[in-house]
Amino acid sequence: MYSDALKNGRKIFAVAPMIDWTDRHCRYLHRQISRHALLYTEMVVADAIIHGPRDRLLGHDVSEHPVALQLGGSDPAKLSEALRIAEAYHYDEINLNVGCPSDRVQSGTFGACLMLTPETVASCIAAMKAISKAPVTVKCRIGVDEQEPEEALPQLITRVLDAGAAAIWIHARKAWLKGLSPKENREIPPLDYEIVYRMKQRWPDVFIGINGGIQTLDQAEGHLAHVDGVMLGRAAYQNAAILADVDHRFYGDPATVADWNDLRDRMMAYAERHIANGGRLHHVARHMVGLFTGLAGARRYRQILSTDANKPGAGPEVIAAAFAAVDFAGEGERVSA
Repeated sequence: MYSDALKNGRKIFAVAPMIDWTDRHCRYLHRQISRHALLYTEMVVADAIIHGPRDRLLGHDVSEHPVALQLGGSDPAKLSEALRIAEAYHYDEINLNVGCPSDRVQSGTFGACLMLTPETVASCIAAMKAISKAPVTVKCRIGVDEQEPEEALPQLITRVLDAGAAAIWIHARKAWLKGLSPKENREIPPLDYEIVYRMKQRWPDVFIGINGGIQTLDQAEGHLAHVDGVMLGRAAYQNAAILADVDHRFYGDPATVADWNDLRDRMMAYAERHIANGGRLHHVARHMVGLFTGLAGARRYRQILSTDANKPGAGPEVIAAAFAAVDFAGEGERVSA
């Protein structure tokens, strides 16, 4: 994937891994809107795969491809064992989380903590690469705490490339392991896109992607003048409709008008299958709430999905009712909703 992208000058647009958000239902929705965007799972901890409900943690719909599995962990042996299990699920990429600053990952000494021990990251990448048929990649910060990013980031990149990493995705902020919450770590440390650009200049033959604070496709396009890939997180989740133009702008597909009625029907059918297998409508509908931000009727749409989808026995008809509240004729002129 990444070597072909570099060889052919292709750029990659991705939706970032987000804990509690980019589950299989979220990814199914995003795939219905964009055929080509690279999708990521939530971070899945290696121990959970080894000891937990594997199908629930790793299962996904075949339509989600291309889809990457993001792993959390710092023990090469456990990551290898988790990958032996995950190989049966045929992910297109395996990504190691070296950027999450939550208390949970700090207590396990992985995620952003690994920025402090690049030699451990390299050992993990080497162990994962020995098992994985898919490319093994890293998603990191530019540094943590008092680290000097101009020193820490190149040290990490050098180590993981030597260990066989196929790509580096960089969240262009530091993480502060003490004193800031995960939410604050996404907002307070200043963004430094220029250092990511400098890493690409230093390693022109390595795929380097950028993440952090990117809100629009115009901004994404601007970054792609400097790096090989761009990753949107909350902006793509909170208003997934922006993904409708990804295939045209970044992958050369013909420009089309989004068929929201077709999306409604596909999501209703998907929700019906999920409910038939013992799930609840809310599991699917919660990811759709922000879909039409800015359109007339979006507030009523959100109310219906947020309230009615949680009711006992709620079925796919709730999705139909929510879509009926939106004025798609005004899509060209979004309003404050």
